[in-house]
Amino acid sequence: MTKYSHSSSSLRHQPKQQRGKERVEKILDAAAAVFDQMGYEAATTHQIATKAGTAIGSLYQFFPDKAAIFKAMELRHVERVKAMWAQVDIPIIVQLPLRQMIHALVTTVAKLFEQPVSRVVFVQFFLAREIFQSIDESMTQEAINFMANMLKQRNPTLREEHYNLLAEVCVHSSNAVMLAALRSPDEEYRKQLTQQIEDLMVSYLEPYMDDNRLSNVMKVMICPRCQSKQLSKNGYRRGKQCYRCKECGKQLVENSQRSVMLKTSLADQKRSLS
Repeated sequence: MTKYSHSSSSLRHQPKQQRGKERVEKILDAAAAVFDQMGYEAATTHQIATKAGTAIGSLYQFFPDKAAIFKAMELRHVERVKAMWAQVDIPIIVQLPLRQMIHALVTTVAKLFEQPVSRVVFVQFFLAREIFQSIDESMTQEAINFMANMLKQRNPTLREEHYNLLAEVCVHSSNAVMLAALRSPDEEYRKQLTQQIEDLMVSYLEPYMDDNRLSNVMKVMICPRCQSKQLSKNGYRRGKQCYRCKECGKQLVENSQRSVMLKTSLADQKRSLS
């Protein structure tokens, strides 16, 4: 999901005190509940103020109308999505077994949508795109690029266009199932649908990212900080080989969570030596 603009804020003025910031958050959460229940067109600022437990005048101190409130919700969702992506340690997560890798991703996204603002923004993007001011299809493309990068690091032997195709199918299919899950009032059914996203992606990616299929590749240590392959052995720690990056000086321990393995096919290795 996403083109976003941080340059134009929907707030009349930015709250400086913590109390004001908390009031804005309360208004946004209340707006999410009202938009969810009434729909954007039927919702009013008075209903939002009532739900937030604040006077309408206090609401208007920050937002001139409901369009400005929804835009603030968009920007808040974008901030959370970017923070979520930044927290994913790609060099580490791609080393997990495929099921664990997908589970970690799906769980992270599902946790994001536990927040009312993000859940409502996501649902409305597919149901009422005309009300959006800051988010467009470029956000979906960023999600595809993010997924493609993960797949490329997990199996670097595929062609570039193959990563993008796999990622696009994963993102669009998971978005469709996630939308159905978030629109369901049945919490247990939502959990079941979310689990199906995990099963769907694992089944789809297994022929290309399966752990057994990748077991015949050569593993080469790389530095997770600067991605350099220029490592030198640096003694042992608790029976494990230690390395030091010649480029940035980072210390690594073989097979630890702090080390990263770049999987390179034997064929690629032979080509690089020829």
